Amino acid sequence: MTLMTVTHTPRTATTDDAEPVGRILAAAFDDDPMMRWFFPDGATRAEGLRRYFTTLFTRQYVRHGVCEHTGAATSFWVSPEGRDKAVPDAETVRELQDILGDRATAFREAVEAAAEHSPAEPHWYLAVIGADPAARGQGHGAALLRSGLARADAAGLPVYLESSKPDNLPFYEHFGFTVLGEARLPGGGPTLWAMRRAPRTDS
Repeated sequence: MTLMTVTHTPRTATTDDAEPVGRILAAAFDDDPMMRWFFPDGATRAEGLRRYFTTLFTRQYVRHGVCEHTGAATSFWVSPEGRDKAVPDAETVRELQDILGDRATAFREAVEAAAEHSPAEPHWYLAVIGADPAARGQGHGAALLRSGLARADAAGLPVYLESSKPDNLPFYEHFGFTVLGEARLPGGGPTLWAMRRAPRTDS
């Protein structure tokens, strides 16, 4: 399958984009330590990740967040106003539990552990960002990140994210993020790094 136009320009993602969004993020997170913790079986991981991200997109972030995509990458952001609404409802939780199977408990514990460190100050939250591995290094993720950071800067607000992939930390640091701390997920899970970027007025 080939993309007709692989553009770096961020565009708003809608429910019509669910299929490519799920496919791109499944490929992007195949080597992510936290996603491998949730989906340990390599034979079923790709399909599990596709269903997982598609569900989060269609039931949660496209409704209450700001979702953007390029021809080969996707990002999900949550504004301060959307923070309470972006929490998964009961039906979404049931869908995720079905997708995760016997890893549902590990997922719930990880979400609860991360929530304990959620900042109290108003902020934009970068929930998900990922690029198709075939297009990494071509600037797709950077374009999406700049788009969201510009939105936060315009509002004079910081941005928070969590990453479980240490190789990604220098990428975020390049854009002004600093590591606030790290925590090991419950049950022997991977390390999660919390990062913050202060708003800029010169961008």
